[in-house]
Parts: sequence; C-alpha cells; structure tokens
Amino acid sequence: MDQRGIFDKLSDEQAGKLIKHIFSYCADENPEAEFIIDIAFESIKQTLKRDLKKYNVFVDRQRINGAKGGRPKKPKETQKTQAFFEKPKKPDSVSVSVSDSPNESIYRSFAHLSMSKDEFKKLESVYSQETIDSVLDAIENFKQNKKYKSLYLTAKNWLKKEQPKSEHTKFKAAWQ
Repeated sequence: MDQRGIFDKLSDEQAGKLIKHIFSYCADENPEAEFIIDIAFESIKQTLKRDLKKYNVFVDRQRINGAKGGRPKKPKETQKTQAFFEKPKKPDSVSVSVSDSPNESIYRSFAHLSMSKDEFKKLESVYSQETIDSVLDAIENFKQNKKYKSLYLTAKNWLKKEQPKSEHTKFKAAWQ
C-alpha cells in the first residue's frame, strides 16, 4: 500500500509493465525499462533493498541464536510427582480432644480453634449437648474453618441458623 500513489498515476499499461519489472528485479534478471517505469521503480527498488537488509539481519541473528543451542531438550525421565513418591507425605493431623478432667479448661479443640468449658456451658444453657456436639463436628469438617477466629462464636452462629428461634429458647411466655 506504500506504493499505491505511484500506481494510481500510471496508466494500466504502464502499471502492468511496472509490475513485470518488479518481478524481474526480484528474480535477479536486471530488467531494462522505459524512462517513466525506471523512475517509478526507483522508490520501490529502495524499499526492496531496505527490506532485504532487515531480513538478512534477522536471519543472521536467528542463525547465531540457533548455534547457541536453542531451546533445551526435554528430559528423558519424566519428573516424579507427589503422587508417585516412594514415601507418601504424612497428612496434616487434626487433634480433637474432649476432656473430662477438672484440670483442663478446654471442652473441645481442633486445628486452630478451641472452646473452653465455660463457653460450652453458656451454649448448653440454650441448646442440648447433642446439638452442640453435632454443630462442632460440622464446623470441624467444614473446609473453610481456617477463616474462623473463635469456635464459641462460630458454634453460636451455626446453632442459631440450625434451629428456629422458637425451638431453642428454654423459656415460654406466660400466655403460651
């Protein structure tokens, strides 16, 4: 498209001769042409020479890079993945402890969370032990429990969501 202006100013016959002249030049035939075609061809010739120099520089650079060794070859042995280790990794241990001894003040703990006996008694005043333990089991098995900061508050929220308000209150109004 750089040379369109030249072709637009030539007649169709002259444009056809110019195209044939370009093909002959690219085939290293050293073509001879009439004066107007030679003038029109001169800028095209300079563009072709400039592009050829750029191409040769590119080819030389690629040749040098290829001589350096190019891309590293693939290893003959495949890398061993964790699934194929001789000795498997030990799983992360999760300790659950329910203590009845009077010396310890922790009712239950796992991962990074724990609940004291006092906190358990607060929950037990509203909910049954079975319900509390089932919610604690659910929290322990919940994959995203690492986000929680307090086992007591988490259990309290989960218990609220689990039972409707009318079921988990121990007192009844006088008119009921």
